[in-house]
Order: sequence, then C-alpha cells, then structure tokens
Amino acid sequence: MPDLDFDYIIVGAGSAGGVLANRLSDIPSHRVLILEAGKRDSNWLIHIPMGVAKIWNQDRFNWSYHSEPEPYMENRKLYHPRGKVLGGSSSINGMIYIRGVPIDFAAWVQAGAKGWSWEEVLPYFKKAEAQQTHHDELHGSDGPLHVEDVRDKRPIQETFLDAMNEFGIPRNPDFNGSDQAGCGHYQFTQHNGRRWSTASAYLDEAKKRKNVTILTHAVTHRILFEGIKAEGVEVFVKGKKQEINGRQVILSGGSIASPQLLELSGVGDADRLQKLGIEVVHNSPDVGEHLQDHLLSKVVFATAPEVSINREVQGWRLGLSSLNWFFRRQGPLTTGSAPIGAFWYTREGLEAPDVQVHFASGATLYNNEGKIQPTDMAAMTAVVNQSRPESRGSIHIATANAVDAPKIHANYLSTQLDQDTMVKGMRILIDVFSQPSLEPYLKGRLSPTPDINCDSDDELLDYIRGDASTVYHPTSTCSIGKVVDENLRVMGTENLHVVDASVMPYVVSGNTNAATIMVAEKAADQMLTTAI
Repeated sequence: MPDLDFDYIIVGAGSAGGVLANRLSDIPSHRVLILEAGKRDSNWLIHIPMGVAKIWNQDRFNWSYHSEPEPYMENRKLYHPRGKVLGGSSSINGMIYIRGVPIDFAAWVQAGAKGWSWEEVLPYFKKAEAQQTHHDELHGSDGPLHVEDVRDKRPIQETFLDAMNEFGIPRNPDFNGSDQAGCGHYQFTQHNGRRWSTASAYLDEAKKRKNVTILTHAVTHRILFEGIKAEGVEVFVKGKKQEINGRQVILSGGSIASPQLLELSGVGDADRLQKLGIEVVHNSPDVGEHLQDHLLSKVVFATAPEVSINREVQGWRLGLSSLNWFFRRQGPLTTGSAPIGAFWYTREGLEAPDVQVHFASGATLYNNEGKIQPTDMAAMTAVVNQSRPESRGSIHIATANAVDAPKIHANYLSTQLDQDTMVKGMRILIDVFSQPSLEPYLKGRLSPTPDINCDSDDELLDYIRGDASTVYHPTSTCSIGKVVDENLRVMGTENLHVVDASVMPYVVSGNTNAATIMVAEKAADQMLTTAI
C-alpha cells in the first residue's frame, strides 16, 4: 500500500505519463505516483517488434475500444486499440517516429496554443531523442528515446522506392528533417532491434527512485474535488477502492480515457453530465469534442512466395527468425510495421504533403471492424492516409460508470475534402503499383478487387468506405484553447492538468507518438518551473 499523499498523481503510464513520471521525479523532494490500469510490460511479445502482430488484438494488453456505427463508412463499428500496459500505446504501436511539420504547430498556435510553435517545440523533440543516424541541428543524440533505422532491409523495399521514384516521388533520407516530402525508410523507436517504449525509455529509470510509486491494475474512477480544486483521485487497485491525495493531478490517459475521466468527475458539458446524474464541477462543453484521427485504406497485390515476408514468419521459418532475433537482433522480427513509406501531395499549392504512405512486403488484412487478420498469403501491402483531415468527431461517456466504455464517433470522411483526398491518395498507390520496377513481382491485385474500376472516383470512394480503418492516431478531445490552457491546465479548475495527445488542437501530419512524447517533455518543463 502506497503513501496516500503525493505531490503529483499521474493517471496513465503511457506515452505521456511515463515521460512525466521520469522528469517530475528527477527532483528528489517530489513524491510522484503513477497509476496504470493495465499490467507491467514483462511479456516478451511487447519487446519483439513484430510481436505487435500477436498482441494487437489481445484484451490483456489493450482496451479494445470500438466506435459507434460510422455514418460515412457504411455504418461500420471500427476497432480502436489503446494500450493497457506500462508504456501504454507505445508498447503496442508500430514504433514509427514522425514529428509532423511546422505548419501543424503554426495551426496549434492559431487555435490558442501560445508557446507551441515549431521553433518552441523543437527543443523538446530533441531533448527526448537519441538519434542513431541523423546528427544535425534538427535532432538530439543523448535523450532517453532511441530512434533507429530499419534493421531488416529487403530488396523489394528498394524496388518499391524505385517505383515511387518512377511515379515522381523523390527519395528523402529523413522524414524528420527540413522537408517531409518524398519517399524513404521510416525511423523507429527501437534500441538494438528491441521496441523502445516510454516504459523502457523513461519509466525503467524512474521506478528505481525512492520518490516514485507505480501502481498497476489501478483503474481510476474519478478525480476528487474540493470545489473546483483537484485534491486527489478515487482509484480501484486490483478491485479495492482507495482515495489518494495529490497536490497536482495529471490525466495522461490518452484521447479516449482523459475526456472520459473528466466527464465522470464532473468536468464537461453540464447538460450531458446532469442527465447522467453527475454533479457538475465545471461546465466545459468542449470536453470530448473535436476528435481527429487518421484514416487508412489499402492496396494489396499477390506476389511470389520468396518476395513476401509472410513465409519467414510462418511454420518452421518462424523458429529461425525467432532465433535470429534473440541472438542477433536481426531479421524480420525487428520490423513492427511498415519499414518504408512516403509523404506526398494530392494537389498543387500545398505547403506540406497531405497524404502519407506505408509499405510492407507482406499481406496486411483487416476484418470489417479494422482488426488485423493473420494470413499466410504471399502478398505486399501499401496503405495511404490523409495527413490533415477536416473531419471531427467526439468521445463521450454513455453512463456514470467508469468501467463502461465511452462512445466514440470519429465521423471519418464527413467532408468533401477528406473524401477527395483519400480517393486521390488511393489512386497514387495504384499508379505506383503500375510502374515498371514492380511489374516482375506482382501476380494480381487482391484489394481493391479486380472488379472495382479504380478509374471511377465513385467506385473507389465506395471501396474506401467499406475498407478503410483507423491508423490509431486519435487526438484533440481536450484541446489547448478549448479545454486546457497553453500550460495544459484544465480551465475552470485548479491543480488539474491533461498531458497527452488529447491536448493537440489538430492531429499532426504523421504518426502521433513522437508528438505526444514532445507534449509531455514540454509539460514537465513547464510544471518544474512552477512551484507546487
């Protein structure tokens, strides 16, 4: 049983919470408690990059949320995985390290996030980073977060890059450099071929300190208020209720759990809360609103067996690949998701690319919910997503019970621009697959099926509506300027912060984990300059 009085209570040990626990506990006098609803990250499948294929759909590591029927997506309920383990979603993600582009952060500032321009956030990206390859003014080299190149480079990857060159997309050696546009190899949050989550990068050091307490299997039900002042939390640890006092309460549950906990605690739209019998602490109608997420759709082609990575992770070859990873940290198991990709334009006149491509030399199939399905099919897959969607959704509690999942309405493809961009992005992929470099390796298009006329915008859009799924990048449900101020303090309350992807006014142009870690680094710095 912990000391029940802390300086900082951090709810959630994920991409942001782990950073906060480390940085805030660096001062020995600070007593820091971190609460994680999931378990410890001791399972080896977490640390093997390709292990994500095994744990992705497992409830023991995952909240396994589902959306409500999406009205512009054939009313499908889409799968929304979120990490339920130390490291949070950084323990179950594809590990791709992308920061976004300067215009993303200019939009944040315009939305009310004073102090969050590109020039002001870059030092925190660098502070976090231990970059393996790129050593210049845009990168850090001695941070806790290891960022490494792809270890398992295959000839077909270079062939696909050649095909993108033939289409007109030039090579780019660093998507986190001065220009995001182009094609190339992704960088990964790995260290010597091992997943490098925020649990590895930040929590492993923090938990050695005497002033840090980490509780797993700890489900926070509500924030305890005295008037508008947060004074602690009500938490169930392995089913036993505790009330824990804290001078500062920080929500780092992510874009789904953080607005959920605010509403359960009386911070949200007053009418919504009163209908559920929840006493209103502060009327904040924007809590849970403005949800943004990236949406992907795929192109899959059959290939010869020797081209596809699938055969190396099936049957007796999986045993060889496993030994290669355990003893050498090499081979296909070092790849957790797409090793190569691109950022490109669907129309002229844009300041930055508006679509992102991921390519894998294996078959990636999804069911109707968007859950990844195992297959031994010899194939290669490319997916495209819009970088800066217009569509906005919401996440709100359905009941006053903390164990009930909130209702997720993403509203994907609800604007004409989003529909047009996804259609044009898919057509880029189809054109890339038609380039001469790839012709010797392809044995027929599997998805979209050959009966779909990909020259027809209407047919391609219909395919996307029935095929597309989330890229797992929800943001903006507790946005700066609407729910929290520029210092990430919940407006209308005292001693309460939100620090995670939910505070982003807009989703960044790319994978969101790097930006979430940056947010936590900057937030910790802000808190440490303010006396408790």
